[in-house]
Amino acid sequence: MTSASFIRLTVEVSLALTVLDIGSRGQPGDATWLLRRPALLGRSIVSMYVVMPLFALATAYAFNLHQAVKIALVALAVSPVPPILPNKQIKAGGSRSYSIGLLVAASVLAIVFVPFVVWLVARALDVQARLLPAVVGSILGKSVLLPLLLGLMIRRSAPRVADRFTKPLALAAMIALMVAVIAILVQAWNPMMSLIGNGTLLAIIITTAVGLFTGHALGGPVENERTVLALATSLRHPAIAIAVGQAAFPDLALVPAAVLLSFLVATAISIPYKWWIDRARQGQLLARLGLLDRRRSSPGNYSGVERRAGSTRSQQSR
Repeated sequence: MTSASFIRLTVEVSLALTVLDIGSRGQPGDATWLLRRPALLGRSIVSMYVVMPLFALATAYAFNLHQAVKIALVALAVSPVPPILPNKQIKAGGSRSYSIGLLVAASVLAIVFVPFVVWLVARALDVQARLLPAVVGSILGKSVLLPLLLGLMIRRSAPRVADRFTKPLALAAMIALMVAVIAILVQAWNPMMSLIGNGTLLAIIITTAVGLFTGHALGGPVENERTVLALATSLRHPAIAIAVGQAAFPDLALVPAAVLLSFLVATAISIPYKWWIDRARQGQLLARLGLLDRRRSSPGNYSGVERRAGSTRSQQSR
């Protein structure tokens, strides 16, 4: 097996395991959960498939970037799968259903949307590229939809098995992704370093920050759903982006290196956001616990039952 084949295999395995893990956490109805909430569905699609790709394309125009970096930014912006979603958010019922419903909706839409974006990018960059919906459908079918369906089936038919293998699946997916990242770094370190310059890092940072802000703003009033959409908008799994980039632009050998560079920088930028969300959640929890303690310790804060019980005891004592 060549190094390129090994890298491609580990990236695809990581993607399949990530989606299988998400599906194994699901419940009946999760796949269509988002379709029953058209307002949230519309905001989610706008965040992932309108604002993010348009801003990535605008960034490619604004900065004098290498063409491989421009393609990587847009390819990541249209990839429907996040590399990982926060377990705390997925464990909450609505957020779990939202994560799975968003994955299904984004993947189905990508079959038509990704070829259109590839055509648009090719015209904007004045390069030759063509990507048929059937090719995208094949990539997403075997890498996303099939593992997701398998995970949902396991959850439905053997929930105890799904519970037992949820953490190992997530760990295996992350290990496979890290192995692929390390392999690409070893093979493509010099090409990656050659892409840095002319504002490349700044362009990736700005694009990621816009994705985080947009997803958080459009996620709605539910905190966990805002977090899911923010991470799903700003951070995508590199497997689909690499597959799309290589299929549409086979003459650009630096596309995988550019995708990995963008993914690593975006991952680093998302870490402070996760810290901020965790700290805010902990602060809210402490505030609620403090308020509860104050209510319990307040002598005048009795329920109606407690007041009646106290009155009865007072009368009996008299």
